[in-house]
Amino acid sequence: MPVRIGELLLKEKRITAEQLQEALNYQKANGGKLGVNLVKLGHVTDAEIIGLLSRQYHVPSIDLSAFEVDQSVIKLVPAETAQKYQILPLSRSGATLTIAMTDPTNVFAMDDIKFMTGYNVEPVVASETAVVEAIARYYALSPKSNGNGQQSALEFAAQALQDLPQVDASEVEVLEELEEISVEALARQGEEAPVIRLVNVMLMSAISKGASDIHIEPYEKEFRIRYRIDGVLYNIMSPPLKFRDPIVSRVKIMAKLDIAEKRLPQDGRIKIRFNDQGRGKEIDFRVSCLPTLFGEKIVLRLLDRDKLMLDMTKLGFEPESLAQFEEAIARPWGMVLVTGPTGSGKTNTLYSSISKLNTAETNIMTAEDPVEFNLVGINQVQIKEGIGLNFAAALRSFLRQDPNIILVGEIRDFETAEIAVKAALTGHLVLSTLHTNDAPSTISRLMNMGIEPFLVASSVNLICAQRLVRRVCKSCAQAVALPPAALTKIGYSSDEAKVVTPMKGTGCEKCNNTGYKGRVGLYEVMPITDEIKELVLVGASGLELRRRAIELGMITLRQSGLRKIKDGLTTLEEVLRETVH
Repeated sequence: MPVRIGELLLKEKRITAEQLQEALNYQKANGGKLGVNLVKLGHVTDAEIIGLLSRQYHVPSIDLSAFEVDQSVIKLVPAETAQKYQILPLSRSGATLTIAMTDPTNVFAMDDIKFMTGYNVEPVVASETAVVEAIARYYALSPKSNGNGQQSALEFAAQALQDLPQVDASEVEVLEELEEISVEALARQGEEAPVIRLVNVMLMSAISKGASDIHIEPYEKEFRIRYRIDGVLYNIMSPPLKFRDPIVSRVKIMAKLDIAEKRLPQDGRIKIRFNDQGRGKEIDFRVSCLPTLFGEKIVLRLLDRDKLMLDMTKLGFEPESLAQFEEAIARPWGMVLVTGPTGSGKTNTLYSSISKLNTAETNIMTAEDPVEFNLVGINQVQIKEGIGLNFAAALRSFLRQDPNIILVGEIRDFETAEIAVKAALTGHLVLSTLHTNDAPSTISRLMNMGIEPFLVASSVNLICAQRLVRRVCKSCAQAVALPPAALTKIGYSSDEAKVVTPMKGTGCEKCNNTGYKGRVGLYEVMPITDEIKELVLVGASGLELRRRAIELGMITLRQSGLRKIKDGLTTLEEVLRETVH
């Protein structure tokens, strides 16, 4: 035992030199810990040893016989680890796990448990006798402990998700030709390095928390893992730096990437199946590996088909905007453009559109980079720039495939824009995206690419700009009193400001204490009416187009946000963050 308990007791004059020597002789003959032997011989009591360690190392002490530990907390630490370090998990509060230790100086034990569980570790000191008895008692009670008293990796993974029980991690496997994570494999991992367990739990935890991305980031003196939940990144854990390469290698192996190549970016995919409330569920992870100054950063994008909202009425469109959008995509030809920054939900809107149009009578073809979700009955093409299969090349081929509807993942250059416009003018409905700040500026962007104004005016049916804002958590939403002046400042009329009552989440377990749960779209829908076409033909600026569109009834992104604040769907801060007047 690293703590020299005999020397401490002698220094505190709790025992004599003769008693210490007697205990050492007894230990030599019978084995066991010195502290336990001193108690056996009657020279000191458990309480004296606990008090001494508590004072010496400024750590609180605890009487384990008077403390009842919940079985869910016991499962956080495997029996083997508890026996190895002589520790017992006691309670969990937020991100902190309190453990009883016989040696409060054992930083290796605390580091190992912190890494294994993902919680910060707070030690309290207890006597060896009490800890040994408690370990035997609690781990014998564990119904899922395996034959040698060691908790299986499967239990460990399930326990890490206990605060979010909607995902059952009892069965996880990687599909197709990718490496399998099955129940048997998880059981075997109980005897393997903790990095494999950690990566499995990291994936399952991200699913259960509703994350859209996992960021694995190496820095000079830190290695951190973050989740993006509802558009915002949160620190989840910081494993020791020594685990940087093993974790990165494990993810690359699962994604079938070259683990020896550390100098070039790589992209791959992991597909897993797991048991979700009694039914098999599949989720894809799109893996992007990028060399940085201090190692490879990996971002995993979660592609959960169940979260793909294909019902257009639930995306967040205002009723009048939705009617205009549905009318535009119902036309037999022309172009509908969805614009916004990366991560604003453009793909979801496009998928919802083609799902609505997907019938046995239509031939729908898509060119995407990458194909995020497989949609039944739709011909999807993965863009591969390296072999010359870009958007323009795919579009040319589509026109020889007798399509009714064409979806182009993104219009990036003149060549793609030109072919898309021609397709829209020759009897095809073309759906695509552009990166612009609002709907009117999309017209200017197309013309800057080199498309003639008369072609833009003739081909484009409608432009929809969108953003995503976080929804107020329904479980903890409360009204917020704001002065009418503050509301008029952001765009409400003086009459509206008197009746609008913004809502805000106070934070609860369901929303991870953020006050937000889920996201909703803000939409700015601009139909290309005859009046707008005339302005396009005379070369009107984006500002003039915007002014006229508002006069014609266009709901701007800010106005869409104000409506959602009024309806209690989102907060003032979210709308101000994503929109301008």
